Amino acid sequence: MSKTKITVNNNGSLRIEGEDFEIVDKDGNVYGLGGRTLVSICRCGLSKNKPFCDGSHKGHFEHNAEAFDLPPRKV
Repeated sequence: MSKTKITVNNNGSLRIEGEDFEIVDKDGNVYGLGGRTLVSICRCGLSKNKPFCDGSHKGHFEHNAEAFDLPPRKV
């Protein structure tokens, strides 16, 4: 099985790529992805097609995506 990859884009969406993933709403209902193996999820809140990105963020959302480590999980 291939790994699913999520990329946090500068000033934009979360890009999800992989052969086997699903996206569900708060009630567990699955979004139909039409066989896509790559989708972009809105982070700015401006998309008219939420939760998917439609490019509305361009010029209206700033976030410099730089990876960092989370602190250890508290048990």
